[in-house]
Amino acid sequence: MERENYITDRAIATTVYLAMELGKPILIEGPAGVGKTEVAKVLADALETRLIRLQCYEGLDVHTALYEWNFPKQMLRMKVEEDGALAADEKERLIFSEAFLFKRPLLQAITEPDRSPVLLIDEIDRADEEFEAFLLEVLSDFQVTIPELGTIVASHRPYVALTSNRTRELSDALKRRCLYLWIEYPSFEKELRIIHAKVPGSSRELAAQVVAFMQVARHLKLTKVPGIAETLDWAVSLMALHQDHLDPAVVVETLGCIFKDREDILSYAGPRIEQIVSMITALPPEDLASSAPQLLTSVAPGTRTEP
Repeated sequence: MERENYITDRAIATTVYLAMELGKPILIEGPAGVGKTEVAKVLADALETRLIRLQCYEGLDVHTALYEWNFPKQMLRMKVEEDGALAADEKERLIFSEAFLFKRPLLQAITEPDRSPVLLIDEIDRADEEFEAFLLEVLSDFQVTIPELGTIVASHRPYVALTSNRTRELSDALKRRCLYLWIEYPSFEKELRIIHAKVPGSSRELAAQVVAFMQVARHLKLTKVPGIAETLDWAVSLMALHQDHLDPAVVVETLGCIFKDREDILSYAGPRIEQIVSMITALPPEDLASSAPQLLTSVAPGTRTEP
């Protein structure tokens, strides 16, 4: 996976390997912004296969996820055949053929002709329990029945990854079907490796200081905790401003890259941010990783107690 510039660890790599060997889906949970979706994208790239994504939302139904008939095209064909020689049952078979079928993500994954695709079922916790029950049936044997066409069985079983932000508890039945993977916010060392991989032009000093700041920021009382995407966006933005180290004024000016809530920016765009930046820049880059606990203790009035 690291060949695809995804900085992983043994737990992630082992779970992905076992899921492929055992033919089981992976259920990936963790805070928003830790790279859950990226696991499926990188797997598809590594396998040189197609990534098929089903984005879940409240009210998602079976037809939206599986298939729909192209009703306007069917009506046009019926109009053309009005005076034709086809019998009624032949007309019905014609318009209810695959040529008139809209394949949605689940059916696309099952009917992929060449090789096993990667099916990403993103934010499954946003869908309701009824859709989750239907999904269990599909994942059990990778076949679906369309009344007009019959049963369609997957010729190449897809690799399946489900992600969840835990906005609701998923059923035990779904969890038992999957291998489980929890992804937490990255450690200092891992996040530094991510910056070096994704933002190769960043200086050693800037990269270490950005990571130190983000590690502290995630322990502040924020409405929305910044994830890895915010780290990378901020690093790229600082480079665009020709920064090779953190400057308090520039940090305040670029808080919109990190904080995505007005109240968060108003709460910290001032002396508090300047204090954090001063503490970070006072340390050599090579000492920032080992000094992270002390940095967190120093911002104790605004820290969260949970990891």
